[in-house]
Amino acid sequence: MIRWLCLLVCCCLSLAAVASPEPVEIGLSAEQRTWLAEHRQWRVGVVLQAPYAQQDRRLRKLSGANVELMEWLAGALQVELQWHGYADTAELEAARRAGQVDVAPGLSQTPAGLRLWLFSDPYLRVPHLLVGERSVGAAVDLERLGGDEPVAVRIPSGVADFLRGTYSNLRLRPVRSEREALRQVLDRQARYAVVDEAQFSRLSREAEFADLAVVADVGLPQLLRVASRRDWPQLAPILDSALRALPAKELEQLRNRWLATPQPRLSEAPGVWQNLSLVLVTLLLVCMLLIAWQRRQLQGLERRLRDVRSTLEQRELAEEALRLTQFSSDQSTVGILWVNWDSHVRYANRTAEQMLGYETGGVVERPLSEFEPGLNMDRWLNLWRRARGNEGEALHFESECRRADGSRLPVDVTLSFLRFRQAEYLVVYLTDVTERRRARAALEESEARLKGIAANVPGLVFRLERPYADAPVDFAFIGEGSGALVGYSAAELLDSGRGIRGLVHPDDQDGYWSSQQAALDADRDWHWQGRILTRDGEQRWADIKASARSLGEGRTVWDGVVWDISDNKRIELELADSRERLRELSAHLESVREEEKARIAREVHDELGQVLTVLKLETSMCELAYASLDSGLQERLDSMKRLIAQLFQLVRDVATALRPPILDAGIASAIEWQARRFEARTQIPCLVEVPEQLPVLADAKAIGLFRILQEALTNVLRHAEAHTVALRLWPDGDTLVLEIADDGRGFDPATVGGGSFGLVGMRERVLMLGGHLDIVSRPEEGTTLTVRVPLE
Repeated sequence: MIRWLCLLVCCCLSLAAVASPEPVEIGLSAEQRTWLAEHRQWRVGVVLQAPYAQQDRRLRKLSGANVELMEWLAGALQVELQWHGYADTAELEAARRAGQVDVAPGLSQTPAGLRLWLFSDPYLRVPHLLVGERSVGAAVDLERLGGDEPVAVRIPSGVADFLRGTYSNLRLRPVRSEREALRQVLDRQARYAVVDEAQFSRLSREAEFADLAVVADVGLPQLLRVASRRDWPQLAPILDSALRALPAKELEQLRNRWLATPQPRLSEAPGVWQNLSLVLVTLLLVCMLLIAWQRRQLQGLERRLRDVRSTLEQRELAEEALRLTQFSSDQSTVGILWVNWDSHVRYANRTAEQMLGYETGGVVERPLSEFEPGLNMDRWLNLWRRARGNEGEALHFESECRRADGSRLPVDVTLSFLRFRQAEYLVVYLTDVTERRRARAALEESEARLKGIAANVPGLVFRLERPYADAPVDFAFIGEGSGALVGYSAAELLDSGRGIRGLVHPDDQDGYWSSQQAALDADRDWHWQGRILTRDGEQRWADIKASARSLGEGRTVWDGVVWDISDNKRIELELADSRERLRELSAHLESVREEEKARIAREVHDELGQVLTVLKLETSMCELAYASLDSGLQERLDSMKRLIAQLFQLVRDVATALRPPILDAGIASAIEWQARRFEARTQIPCLVEVPEQLPVLADAKAIGLFRILQEALTNVLRHAEAHTVALRLWPDGDTLVLEIADDGRGFDPATVGGGSFGLVGMRERVLMLGGHLDIVSRPEEGTTLTVRVPLE
């Protein structure tokens, strides 16, 4: 009943806390009120993290500090809210990109978030606290903490970066969450923990963390803001006005309800627990005295009952063991015969009778010579003496028994000497090996067939085997095809220990050993290509492929084939050489084309420019001499001057397109110039970052990087639908790196085929410069293109 009353009181307090406040006058302009009247429904997205926002399953509604704040703003602005909860900030930002969220409270302003949101002024300051055990007492100075007092903090996080940069004396202990940080303090793995006020307010209410207290303020507050969609710029100033109109008293009550750290409870007082402990110890002693008295009364009776029970249990166990022994002997898959010294059978289990084809009891008192005609008395007595002389050791051999119907039964015979009471017996164990012999014959046939197949395979078949864990690996089988491949027979390769490893070309030994060792260490498939030498010293290319197979208990085998790929390798090398020559020819043609472009640009700029200049002078002279004679002539001359000016601009554009003169000022200036042109033509902002000083770069490489930049920006304009483009150029050791990144729709590089000539052209141009091109992109996450070319 008390529990339900407490729950009812909490619900009433929560309802009173979230009740609509008194109307507050918010100073909005007429345009803002008009816009607000047209947008009465807001979609609010919150990250479900207590105490800012959490789902109350009993009331089936959201509650928390951010929820109360937004409900107050909605009441003050007279708008309707549609709530959407998300697991984390990344999921919330994805919903914003999809156009599913208009407003998001409780976010911190970040550079990445500025692309998605417009942020209000901060409405709540949540400090980061230094938490320790209550026994610490006084406040702690962070600058005086030594390295022997580790501080647990969630890494990666902004507060961890702040502590590293501000307090170099701290020894930070990384954890994954604030809960884990507090547990490390309780487990004495860390002296203190850094937790923000909101999370400590929530976690300190749990009994596990009741003995922890705040000992210092770190000095890095978390400023919470209300984020609104960027395509509603009118909403941000409205939210700022509403937040400024929020009474300070309301904000203070909001903080006290959700973020304030609870005070120690009465039950935590040491005196209460000491008195309660004394009462419990007294009650425990009384109970122990009563139990001891009762146990003395029962000891005598229990002792007598134990003796009787032990006697009964031993008798039952003996009877059960006898029944189990008889049953096991009759149900055994092995035939058992007890034979006296005169070779007559004294006992036979049911299996032996069935194996020999007799009815129940039909084997007893028969001599063994009836089942084994070759077992005369002299041979039997010899076996008896050997088994009796090696008591404790069994004799094994295979034989054939004659069954009752005259048929023959192959069996595995084991003889063991046994003394039972005053008699001596020879126990004969019979095992039917009919299936074993059949399987052995099939195995021998299979091995012969396998050797025949391996000998006729156009390659060398082999098996590597590890007999047990950590044992050395060696060749267990090499096919006879080795003679045709390398001129050595399989016996020569196995007996000499040469194996395949002895055939590898000396220059390829390292690659062979590294690939084989990697496959052996990981128990995985093995693949290697390289050169081998035949008996005659001839060099051949070989391809080794072996599949690993685990047989249990650390035993692993690798079955594989060595193929002769000399012809294919020769064709592959010729093809690679042909590709290299084609790439060199393409580089030469590209260089010739760039030189021709530069020459044409100079001729167009110089010669056409001179002609146009003379034409402009002639037109001006004609205007001075004859324009006053005819008013129509003046209009014609003005039209000619405009055409000449357009021709001047056209000549400059053609010359610039063929070879921009800015390239003579260096690749850094050319990149900035191209970015400004792209920005002016497309209205897409370009962020350029180039160093002030660059190492000397060859003209061919500068032109190549500039052409790659032009092609990349063309792709951004045609396909990316980007909002911003970032260009970076920096030296990295002996290479120069150009990075082009956009925030467009991106793509999957694996799905781009050979039909994308823009990407193919860029890759080929980078290869001609001796560099490397990387493309990182995912749908809806933009594209980053990185070019690395050597400086020398």
